[in-house]
Amino acid sequence: MSSEAITSGQYIKHHLTNWTFGQHADGSWGFAHSAEEAAEMGFWAINVDSMLWSVGLGLFLFWLFRKAAKNATSDTPGGLQNFVEWIVDFIDDSVRGSFSAKNDLVAPLALTIFCWVFLMNFMDLIAVDLLPWIAGLVGQYVFGVDPHHVYFKVVPTTDPNITFGLAIGVFVLMLYYSIKIKGIGGFFGELAFQPFPKWLFPVNLILEGVALISKPVSLALRLFGNMYAGETIFILIALMYSAGWAFGLFGGLLQLGWAIFHILIITLQAFIFMTLTIVYLDMAHQEHH
Repeated sequence: MSSEAITSGQYIKHHLTNWTFGQHADGSWGFAHSAEEAAEMGFWAINVDSMLWSVGLGLFLFWLFRKAAKNATSDTPGGLQNFVEWIVDFIDDSVRGSFSAKNDLVAPLALTIFCWVFLMNFMDLIAVDLLPWIAGLVGQYVFGVDPHHVYFKVVPTTDPNITFGLAIGVFVLMLYYSIKIKGIGGFFGELAFQPFPKWLFPVNLILEGVALISKPVSLALRLFGNMYAGETIFILIALMYSAGWAFGLFGGLLQLGWAIFHILIITLQAFIFMTLTIVYLDMAHQEHH
């Protein structure tokens, strides 16, 4: 990142630190200049890089599908139309297989979640040093900032704020449809009067409450944990390039192998997040008697 040598620990910490804006210890607002400052900024801090990439990829997804819809034809379809139709058919089959009620929101939601999470995960396949290095150059030569203090994570799903944001959105929809379909009494009855007899409602309430809260928590942590671990492995492999040509060559082979395997991981995590969203919404629409 600069002419100064940095240790392996500093390299890893630098790559795992977000570009954070928030309130400093002295009460002033601004960007963090170290990983320690970023950690001390508290709840109201915002990870700017995660927001930029997640919103940017969402807008790209919107533009891509809008372009495919505008150029759609019943004659010989182009490559983009074939690709989008294949994704739509895949999502439609998944929703039909997992969602038993009728709700026009579920299929578009599943399509958005799968494609958006996949794109955010896909950023993990870009060379781990490339975009942070470019950001460091911009910070150094445009803004006169020490490149060691320029933090730029490019995989939004390695940020728990993003994964929990997605999971909480799904959780709010679960609560909304549970109350809309079953009413407040029916929803509370599910929590308080099963699986044990009604007179054990405190036990039922605790058990079902924990089960309910665990859904968004597990949804968020599963995606975050898998993507964070994958990104960390890419960073550790990248360290091998500084240990001589032999380790660099071996590291290149490892990088290629892990990237090929990681294509499966990023697709699977997007699919799991989408499928669990469909299943949770299906449970919200079912009435228990």
